[in-house]
Amino acid sequence: MNKSLVVILSFLIFAVEMNCANSQKKISVGTEKPLIVYLSRTQNTKVVAELIQNKVGGELVALEKENPYPEDYQKIVDQVDRENEEGYLPPLKTKIEDLESYDTIFIGFPTWDMQTPPPMKSFLTENDMSGKTIIPFNTNAGFGIGQSFDQLRELCPESDILEGFSVEGGYEKRGVFLAIEGEREEEVSDQVDTWLQKIGLL
Repeated sequence: MNKSLVVILSFLIFAVEMNCANSQKKISVGTEKPLIVYLSRTQNTKVVAELIQNKVGGELVALEKENPYPEDYQKIVDQVDRENEEGYLPPLKTKIEDLESYDTIFIGFPTWDMQTPPPMKSFLTENDMSGKTIIPFNTNAGFGIGQSFDQLRELCPESDILEGFSVEGGYEKRGVFLAIEGEREEEVSDQVDTWLQKIGLL
């Protein structure tokens, strides 16, 4: 066989093998299960967090402020607007003492004011996420993620941030609260499967 042809064939075989290896590569979550930290007001983000936990395991932690937001929708909107304008980071009741033991952390929150909610900004500012794999997930009222995922990247510059997941949840302004339930929850569960497979965790 022509020597040049042998070289070309050898290169092609190597390229195919490398492509197969890369396509089968899984993202390791280490020996420890991942941590799933979420903020949820109308419980839609909580449902997504629980779906993730059911599929990949891990510890589920609900983020809470020291002083809860008001129940009235317009009052919380006004307060969040002020906090975002002033750059205020509300104190958190939630403390995770063993955060350093987690290599992979899911971060979940609803879109508020087209941004990451102030309590989640507090959490990401207070805790060192350097070297960790961060996986964001989001629920919203149909307006998407806004600046939220970009803000998360800014707050975690030394982290490996994977492709996030976003899905429409409730619409509190119109009195629609928990929307991800029943058949809708099954639909979202399938979407979460697709996302986790895409980022190599299933």
